[in-house]
Formats: sequence, C-alpha cells, structure tokens
Amino acid sequence: MNKRVYGVIGVSSIMANWNADFTGYPKTTSDGITYGSDKALKYPMKKMWDEEGKPVLYIKSMWFPNNKKDKSIVLSPRTLKERYEYIFGEELSKESDMKNILTKLFRAIDVKNFGATFAEEKSNISITGAVQFGQGFNKYDGTCPDEQQILSPFKDAKDEDAKNSSLGTKIVSNEAHYFYPFVINPMAYKEFVEMGVTEGYTEEDYKIFKRTALCAVTAYATNAKEGCENEFALFVETDMDLYLPNLSEYITFQKGEEKNEISLNCGNILNELSDKIKKIEIYYNPAKTVLTTDVENADMFHIFTGKEV
Repeated sequence: MNKRVYGVIGVSSIMANWNADFTGYPKTTSDGITYGSDKALKYPMKKMWDEEGKPVLYIKSMWFPNNKKDKSIVLSPRTLKERYEYIFGEELSKESDMKNILTKLFRAIDVKNFGATFAEEKSNISITGAVQFGQGFNKYDGTCPDEQQILSPFKDAKDEDAKNSSLGTKIVSNEAHYFYPFVINPMAYKEFVEMGVTEGYTEEDYKIFKRTALCAVTAYATNAKEGCENEFALFVETDMDLYLPNLSEYITFQKGEEKNEISLNCGNILNELSDKIKKIEIYYNPAKTVLTTDVENADMFHIFTGKEV
C-alpha cells in the first residue's frame, strides 16, 4: 500500500460501560476525564475477525487441557504457545524455524494490523503494528457513572443464615462519546518484507481494517457493551511523506435535543495540504447526528448503510 492513513473512530455509549477499570467504573484519568483504552477498541475488531473464521492470535480462548497429574478435566484459557499451535496447527518448540514463525505470525490478521510481542520457546519477536491507535477520550461533558442494583436468583452459598437471594451491581455511564485517533503506516513492515516473511501491509489489509472499524463496536453486544455503537469515522489517505497531527484533538461534541452535533475543525490543516491528500472520507449517522466541518472535498457516508450522504 503506497499511502498513509490518518483518522478517528468515534464510539457512543448510552447506559453502557465501554471500558471499565478494575473497580468496575468507566476508566478515567487522574483529573477525572473519562476515556477508553486502545485495547477496548481493538477487542471487538479481533472478536469480529475471529467469528468470521480469520486467524486471530491475541484473543482469549478456552479449552480442556489434559491434566497429567490427576487426569481431572479443568476449563482453562490457552497460553500464547497453545493459541499459536491451535490456529496454525503446528507445534512450537525450541527447534522451530524463526523465519517460519514470523511468516505464520503475519498470517494472523490481528498481528498484521496491530503487531505483536511474541516471547515463546526462545523465539523473542517484537513486531510494531502498521495500525496504531491512541487513547479514546470522551468529548461529552455531561458524562457520569450510574450504579444499578441487580437481584440475583440465588442466595449466597457462603451465608448459611441468608433468607433472600443476593444482590449484585451493574455500573454504566449515562452517556459518553469516545473519539480514537489512529494512523496506518505501511512502512512499519519494510524490514520484514526484505526478510521475505510478509508481502507488507496491502490495500486489501486496509479494506478489511476499514470495514471492521466501521461496524465492530455495533456488532459486539455483550451485557456491558449493549448500548455502545460506532458513531463516527474519519479516514484521510495521504502521500507516504505527509505527517499529520492527532486529528481527534480537532473534534468537539455537543448534546442536542433531537440530534447531537459533531464538529470537525481541521480544515486549516487539511485544506492547505490538499496536494498531498488522496482522499478524505467521513462516516456518521445523519438520523442522530448533525456534522459540521470546515474540511473541503470530503466524501460523506452513512456509517451504517455505507451510502453517500
């Protein structure tokens, strides 16, 4: 692929918990700003690829390993080595050929996009991904957590005197709107292309990433994530020698009575660099969102239907 891509992925969260910390509350910075980690956005994408039957290495998977000591059957997550052997059907050992391991790793779609840290059986490999996400900061200033009480159908087994079923909690945000910056640099794999272990980051790889980035959050509906959906996306395709800043910093969000407003105000940068920009695409939901922007010559699309707005 002979171009760089800069952009932003927007995620809305309505009465849901997009990315919780270890206390169960939505993640916040030390000064109280709600945000989502890059891992929170990558996971639905990897989950979608896995469900489509594509090889995904860095995702939790369970199995029943053979317990050699007492032959008991215990459900357990796979190790990295076990996951590698599971998806590639090849045993990994100290004698495994390093070139073959690298070639296999680049066959995994998550590694091809996001890179990998692989340290197994004396195979210490680090791959910097062509696709790099930043942290997704919430742009809505009315966000606050909400803790809900949930009644369990069972009593606490540890409390012999318990007469009623136990209570649980579910923590959500009333509303939040996260915007993740990203950049795609195909040159990240230049060294590996020269080694002959990959063809590099291709146009087809980019198309797969783009398709998944536009719908993976909406498709991923767990109890905590139901209410989260893809809300906005910006893709700026440029020449290889053009370097752009974090474009999410130029986005503002305003809550409206009928429709929300997303403003993209980076025209002073993109318009002046139009000779080095190949294409600009903006995706949003016009049924819920009013988009305002000073960016010229941008193609607008409905984020769910893909039709031009």
